[in-house]
Amino acid sequence: MGKFNNPTQIILVSSRYKNKDNIMAVTWWTKISFQPNLYLISIGKSRFSRYLIKKSKCFVINFMPYKSKEKILFCGTRSGKNIDKFKESHLHKLEGEKINCPVIKESLAFLECKLKKSIETGDHTLFIGEVVNAKFKKSGKRAFQLSKKKFTTTK
Repeated sequence: MGKFNNPTQIILVSSRYKNKDNIMAVTWWTKISFQPNLYLISIGKSRFSRYLIKKSKCFVINFMPYKSKEKILFCGTRSGKNIDKFKESHLHKLEGEKINCPVIKESLAFLECKLKKSIETGDHTLFIGEVVNAKFKKSGKRAFQLSKKKFTTTK
C-alpha cells in the first residue's frame, strides 16, 4: 500500500527532555485545524522521540530542503537514544523561541508546537500540537519520500 501513499513530504521532528535532544524523520503528519492552529504527528511506540515528547510536552516540525535528503535518511534510520543525531548528522540546532526545544538551523521553515493531546492508537501514538510559533526562513525545494531510501522534490 505504501506505493499508493507516496510521495509524502517528509519532515524532521526535533524534541528535547532535560539535557537530551533528538531528531526523527516523520512522514505520518498533517494539519488538523486552522483555529486553533493544530498539527498531528504519528510516532511509533518504541521510538525514543515518543518518550521525549511525552515528557517535555513539546516538539518542533522542521520542513527540510531536498538537498538534506542524506541527513534526513540518517535521522530516520537510527535511534537517538545512544547517539547525538545533531552531531552525527551534521545538522545544527537553534534554540526554540517559544518552547524549550531545538529548531534545525538548516530547515526551510519550522513550527514550534505545544502538546495539546496524545492518543494511543495501535502501535503508534498520535501527538496533537498547537503551533505557538511558526517561521518561514527561506524558499527551496522540499524533500518528499518515495520509499525508504528514495526521495524526490517539487519542480
